[in-house]
Amino acid sequence: MRVLVIGGDGYLGWPQAMGLSRKGHRVGVVDNFLHRQLDKMGGTESLIPIYPLEERMAAWKQVSGESIEQFCGDVNDFAFVCAVVQRFKPEAIMHYGEQPSAPFSMIDRDHGVFTQVNNIVGTLNLLYAIKEHQPRCHLVKLGTMGEYGTPNIDIEEGFIEISHNGRKDVMPYPKQPGSFYHLSKVHDSHNIMFACKVWGSRSTDLNQGVVYGVETEETALDERLATRFDYDGIWGTVLNRFCVQAVIEHPLTVYGKGGQTRGFLDIRDTMRCVELAILNPPEPGEYRVLNQFTEQFTVRQLAELVRDAAGKKGLRLEITHEEDPRVEEQTHYYNAKHTRLVDLGLQPRYLSDVLLESILDRLFRYRSRVRKETILALVDWRKARNPAGCAASDRVGALHARTWTGASIPDAVKRAAALALRAAGANALRGANDGRAQPR
Repeated sequence: MRVLVIGGDGYLGWPQAMGLSRKGHRVGVVDNFLHRQLDKMGGTESLIPIYPLEERMAAWKQVSGESIEQFCGDVNDFAFVCAVVQRFKPEAIMHYGEQPSAPFSMIDRDHGVFTQVNNIVGTLNLLYAIKEHQPRCHLVKLGTMGEYGTPNIDIEEGFIEISHNGRKDVMPYPKQPGSFYHLSKVHDSHNIMFACKVWGSRSTDLNQGVVYGVETEETALDERLATRFDYDGIWGTVLNRFCVQAVIEHPLTVYGKGGQTRGFLDIRDTMRCVELAILNPPEPGEYRVLNQFTEQFTVRQLAELVRDAAGKKGLRLEITHEEDPRVEEQTHYYNAKHTRLVDLGLQPRYLSDVLLESILDRLFRYRSRVRKETILALVDWRKARNPAGCAASDRVGALHARTWTGASIPDAVKRAAALALRAAGANALRGANDGRAQPR
């Protein structure tokens, strides 16, 4: 199968591309290296060093004998998207290519607007390109369980049956997103569902929980194939933060009471969930929602699990409570359904002491790279302007302006794309790394 991975340089996109390639699929990756640029602008970086995408692909070819095709550009550039779809002719597109951080979206107006324009317009471009050039292509979109919020009723998988004034209907599950980032995901879901309705498109929306883990079978083959590990107050997740705090023997900081409950899953299960979705596509016109997680934990429970795993390595860690920077319920009911992927064949892995200890062992190798000043919360949801954060607003605003004017990020990508398109004489382009994606 021909599978295009949007965001193929990212934490999930890169191992996904390798995993699908190893299974015999023809894989292409699209990326504009936005995350690498924002790291440089904001003083953050992956704890585990990551190589430039071209070096990663060369290493993958050397290790596996398989090739991955690279398209360097921005999905906010519709001409670029159309060119790639026309040339590669994907049967499935895995869309990871969005700004993925809730704190980033809440820094200030420029970061919030950039997040929504970047995410929503990029997805709309994909929907139009599929309709016009590859209408049978299956779009698999990475959503988030954060679209649902924390309602005081069970969370269904995408849809709920409503009874009202003696009548019944099945309707999209009500959304209560918790940031401008999560709102962008809700808008994506609505746009995708509408495209399925009016154009007969087919799509799977994967409402994913929080992913943990540092290795897949493919990343373990060679250090050049490693994927990123974010732990800071902008890009990092709560479990990553606790693990990094553990290896530097810093108190584990729980925000608020610690009763906030979320769904979690192993990175290897994410890879398998996507593969199952691709191999079992919905019917034309069907908009399918799958809740993608395997376990639920409170923040306090995660802190205790990390503390106990670190204790087995001789580390004595304290759990402290800090003011919650987010506007959210500190304790709440949370029961989300997640059966449809299991029905498709998922055999879940579960978080255990053994896995946590293996993560800590891996992170100990890189403890000297920890930037302590970036670990704690950098963004307060209650403020419209946050002085601390990732990337100055004027520079993010410039990225946003270039998006609206149709320029790729970086601009050199668009110039390379135009030259390649003219050289090809028609349909598409194969982007080349212009040197801005430096190793972290």
